[in-house]
Amino acid sequence: MSRIYTPREMLEKLISFNTVSDQSNLGLIAFVEDYLASHGVSSTRVPDDTGQKAALHATIGPERDGGVVLSAHTDVVPVQGQTWSQDPFAAWVDGDRLFGRGSADMKGFAATVLAKVPDFLASDLKSPIHIALSYDEEVGCLGAPPLIQDIMSRGPRPNLVVVGEPTNMKVVTGHKGIVVFKTSIQGHPVHSSQLHRGVSAISAAARLISWMDAKTAENKAAADPECPFEPPYTTLHSGQIAGGEAHNITAERCEFVTDIRLLPGDQAENWLNAYRGFIETDVLPGMQAVSENCRINIELIANVPGLTEEDDGLAERTVRRLTGDNARHVVVYATEGGIFQEHGLSTVVCGPGSIDQAHQADEYIELAELDRCSAFLDRLVGELN
Repeated sequence: MSRIYTPREMLEKLISFNTVSDQSNLGLIAFVEDYLASHGVSSTRVPDDTGQKAALHATIGPERDGGVVLSAHTDVVPVQGQTWSQDPFAAWVDGDRLFGRGSADMKGFAATVLAKVPDFLASDLKSPIHIALSYDEEVGCLGAPPLIQDIMSRGPRPNLVVVGEPTNMKVVTGHKGIVVFKTSIQGHPVHSSQLHRGVSAISAAARLISWMDAKTAENKAAADPECPFEPPYTTLHSGQIAGGEAHNITAERCEFVTDIRLLPGDQAENWLNAYRGFIETDVLPGMQAVSENCRINIELIANVPGLTEEDDGLAERTVRRLTGDNARHVVVYATEGGIFQEHGLSTVVCGPGSIDQAHQADEYIELAELDRCSAFLDRLVGELN
């Protein structure tokens, strides 16, 4: 028997599933499958290689090309190390705010879309609405590529995409990309009193990180003052590092993780090639002159393209008309939007809630934001009729 949910009730249900990225999301996916099926809507799972996670997509309306994808990720960031007032996976309301992990980022959008399914079905849609739910967005947008490929291969082909990340329902037309990689260094350990006979992996790491800092400084100096991003240049940053055994032993191993936040159009491969070139030309030869066992390896963890502002894009025109927002908005965080765009789909980012609450303890969304998103979806239905 089908059940009708309000956006608030659906959000409370979605929050109750612990879908932190290191956990399975299959409980939530099964719930959505059953919910859609109860309304006569079939859906398609796109599982990951482990079988412990899956994306899901469904089409409502005519089986023809066109229409819009409403896209959300199901995973959330961890709560460990944060101080929450209550259970982060049992939503609660205080005043005009609904609290819980994922309330803003970004189960609020998913919940509002799912709650609107009965309204979608009751409308005489001339073009389809595609619902797309991914996994592992928070660890590098890993679930979006196979999901999008499955949507595109099965058909029908959509015309535009709305990625419902929290933007306070403002129309975001551009965001930076991100490439994440780990550098692992093998040095040559000796007693620190015999430093000339050893190779410190930590010292090598320091040279590499200093190279990145210098490149960021160069980018800052050459930044276009008209660039809308803040900061208006590509940044290279290493946020994790580990290495060494003792203060009096040259470090045999060191590894660190780097993210590069790329301006749209800036290619990750160009930066990785420049980094590898510096290693091969300036760093590794001196290390191997001491010990041929020295190595530097690079492991790519994630590569998420930026969202490029489109020239008279269909998604931008449509969503601006529906929201009334005609201001220019770009953001520096990454979303799955650039991946949809790479597949030839006109894309914007627009969803309820504020990014300021994302990833925070006592994460919340204003209930009025759910109402605004619901009204937006009502107008979208009118657009597709």
